[in-house]
Amino acid sequence: MDHLSQLPSGRHGGARVLIYSHDTFGLGHLRRSRAIANAIAGERNDCSIIIISGSPVIGNFEFGSGVDYVRIPGVTKLPDGDYRSLNLNLSLDEAVGLRQDLILQAAQSFRPDVFIVDKEPTGFRGEVVPALEYLESQGCRRVLGIRDVMDEPALLVPEWERKGAKDVLVRSYDEIWVYGLEDVYRPLDALALPAAVERRITYTGYLRREVPPTPSLTRYPKITKQPFILVTTGGGGDGDDLIDWVISAYEHDEGIAMPALIVFGPFVNRDMRRSFMDRIARHPKLDAIAFDTKIEHLMQKAAAIVAMGGYNTFCEILSFDKRALIVPRTRPRLEQHIRAVAAERLGLARMLSDLGAPRTPERMAEALKGLADQPRPSEVVIPGLLEGLDRVQERLKALMESQAAFIPTRHAAE
Repeated sequence: MDHLSQLPSGRHGGARVLIYSHDTFGLGHLRRSRAIANAIAGERNDCSIIIISGSPVIGNFEFGSGVDYVRIPGVTKLPDGDYRSLNLNLSLDEAVGLRQDLILQAAQSFRPDVFIVDKEPTGFRGEVVPALEYLESQGCRRVLGIRDVMDEPALLVPEWERKGAKDVLVRSYDEIWVYGLEDVYRPLDALALPAAVERRITYTGYLRREVPPTPSLTRYPKITKQPFILVTTGGGGDGDDLIDWVISAYEHDEGIAMPALIVFGPFVNRDMRRSFMDRIARHPKLDAIAFDTKIEHLMQKAAAIVAMGGYNTFCEILSFDKRALIVPRTRPRLEQHIRAVAAERLGLARMLSDLGAPRTPERMAEALKGLADQPRPSEVVIPGLLEGLDRVQERLKALMESQAAFIPTRHAAE
């Protein structure tokens, strides 16, 4: 269905959408923003979408026709939870100031009809607020897009209060899109939002993923020619424990039938990866690759998936209908654990957690051996589960129609 074929626009070149990707760590925000941008562009060939991102690996990904990106200086998260500039020899305040100026400049130059902000209402350290205020004066419709689970209420509420995020959400956003289902989790419930703001929330369903139309350039190991388990930690910056646990299970138990392919991710620690590779090389049922920007090809080939349970990987597990074992990270956030608990409750995946139980090789080995007999997600019928991109298209069309009624001075000069 061509949801965007009739989108109005005040300028030559069709509708314009600006997306801010909150990407201080990992790949999750970038991959979600890319999926939305490519879906929008695929519906209409005269739509222009720009993603603003600080990700150092954004250039490794392919984008659809009509989609481009603006790379702002990156920041990185330190082990103690603080941040610093990724590459520039600037203080964090200077780096954030530069990012803020570039975001505002992009908004002023591109003049979007819709601005989609990922996850953080204020952006990283408030950097998106000036752009929000400017775009409000221009009649641009502003959307906050958030994943199905943010964090446990005990942490989310004080964090949003400290950032002033709730006030900005109430004041500056026309709509809130939750990329999940209300029956799975209500991520903003603990914030006690006003009723008028609650009415702005749309639960879209999860964002369906497709196999890229072009093949991956990554050479896959021989074990992928037979049924295999794909082990992925996303960006890999916080996946050491999962990789170690899986390798330990194979080292401990020769009875695990299916081999496993481990995908490290671009942010895995190099010394740790070298140590893992030494162990993997000694085991006939293990192999590894560094990174694959088109991991969807591997997802489709795999007989089963072991993952930490980040949002994007969960969408892929559902989209490719794969038996999955989710081993959620529980520090510093419980986001993945909350999602994994809900997935197991609904029968969509199994969970193996280290909360209240030790990470023994025996526990992982038993879980890996049980994957082959596990139900697929499609055996559970949940209405609207994977209709997220369709709902996004519908809401975008509605916003564009309301935006067309606002005739700002920016169009008068044209």
